[in-house]
Amino acid sequence: MAGLSIAVLLAGCTVGPDFQRPDPKVPALYQADGEGGDGKRAPDRRRNPPVPSRPAAEPVDPDWWNRFNDTRLTVLIRRVAAENLDIKAALSRVAQSRAQLGVVRSFEFPTLDANGSYTRQKASNVGVFGTNPNALGASGAFGSTAGGLGSRQLGAFDVFQMGFDASWEVDLWGGVKRSVESADAAVEATEEATRGVLVTALAETARDYITLRGVQTRLSTARESVEIARQSVLLTQQRATGGVTTDLDVANATTQLRLTAALVPGLEQQEAALINAISFLMGQPPRALRAELDDARPIPPVPPSVPIGVPSELARRRPDIRQAEAELHAATADIGVAVAAFYPSVRINGSLGLQALQIGRLFDLNAREYAAGPGIRIPLFDAGRLNSTLQVREARQQDVAIQYQKTVLRALQEVDDALTAYRAEQVRRAELIEAVKESTRALGIAQSRYRLGVADFLSVLDAQRNMLVSRQLLADSTTTVSTNLVALYKALGGGWETDFPDEPRTQPSGIPMPSLLER
Repeated sequence: MAGLSIAVLLAGCTVGPDFQRPDPKVPALYQADGEGGDGKRAPDRRRNPPVPSRPAAEPVDPDWWNRFNDTRLTVLIRRVAAENLDIKAALSRVAQSRAQLGVVRSFEFPTLDANGSYTRQKASNVGVFGTNPNALGASGAFGSTAGGLGSRQLGAFDVFQMGFDASWEVDLWGGVKRSVESADAAVEATEEATRGVLVTALAETARDYITLRGVQTRLSTARESVEIARQSVLLTQQRATGGVTTDLDVANATTQLRLTAALVPGLEQQEAALINAISFLMGQPPRALRAELDDARPIPPVPPSVPIGVPSELARRRPDIRQAEAELHAATADIGVAVAAFYPSVRINGSLGLQALQIGRLFDLNAREYAAGPGIRIPLFDAGRLNSTLQVREARQQDVAIQYQKTVLRALQEVDDALTAYRAEQVRRAELIEAVKESTRALGIAQSRYRLGVADFLSVLDAQRNMLVSRQLLADSTTTVSTNLVALYKALGGGWETDFPDEPRTQPSGIPMPSLLER
């Protein structure tokens, strides 16, 4: 009993390094907005003209898609969060990791098994138990010269047995605790990976939806340009009939009409592909959302102010950084498991049961039997296996620590690149807005001068082409501004850092769903 007490007291010892949360070492403020966001310099308005939508060091909105003020986008986002197959698969991996944690945690407790048996047994008549001692030969060996002659006959008999077996390995050095710590960190890493899948799916939905609206805008522009080109064909035909111009103008106008009309099929194909892409994100077959998304809507505009928080929040918001930290925690705990293997292990075994040759006497007091006591195992020689295992675990921890640093640097780079791209595209869009205004004005002037006969038709064609190109570029740029904002929110971590189910929830379909859908 004294030895058992000492073992229990020693069970509180834990070997191996304790996990220390790493310092991500990030700057105080983001510096890529071009508006003096570092707090140290005034903006150079010659190089960085003001833009309509600017970042702000305010808390990131978890429901960032609402800032686009598009109800259809909001509905799609929530449907994808509920129906996306990648998210469902990630949630099933969370359930697997939690179950694995339960397996590892079970080693902290004793095991207890019940057993029972019935045996019909008969000993050999010429064996050890069936030999008459008087029939021993001169050598004293059983059944030597007598060959078993004179042995008494043994009949068959029954053996009834039932009882309990218990076993518990005392966690003297905390190896089991470290295993549980590692498994718990693995659960956390899986949950963060699932958050990453969620953020990616929602960002992909927003990007595809915005791109779809941009293609529909370009499609509408192309169809309007077709009508303008068709009017030019009619105008040149009328003037050619009146002898004011030649068939050359008619041929040039018709060529422009055909070239403009040729843009429509390609844009229609892009529209159909984007609708199918959104359908896939929802786990739906192709064309399932055709009726819902076929009607053209404007490109979702960006808000005047974009809250981006501060870099110190990034490490607590980005799922990949949190996942890398959890993986580092698990790798650190695994070192403790390897260190504990160097020390002696103590297992306490016990059994309590009943045994009788007649079933009616199985529950007699005298039928009881028991055994209890500790056992110790001391590693003496393993050809370097334990030491090599420890080296593997330590090297893995270093590897994971480096991966954590890379993940933080990559996150900062992605945010910086996204901020730069968001601002630069707004500057480009401002120039294209002016280009559309001037090209529209130029087309009106060219058409008027052509009707008055003071300009040739080539000036009209040039003005038509310039207006079409500028309007198409403006639609692309407007789309890019909004999709760059989506990329910025994704780089910031998507805002899901505080919402995730502690336990998978089940919808009528039987699929675990995240509780964050109940906002």
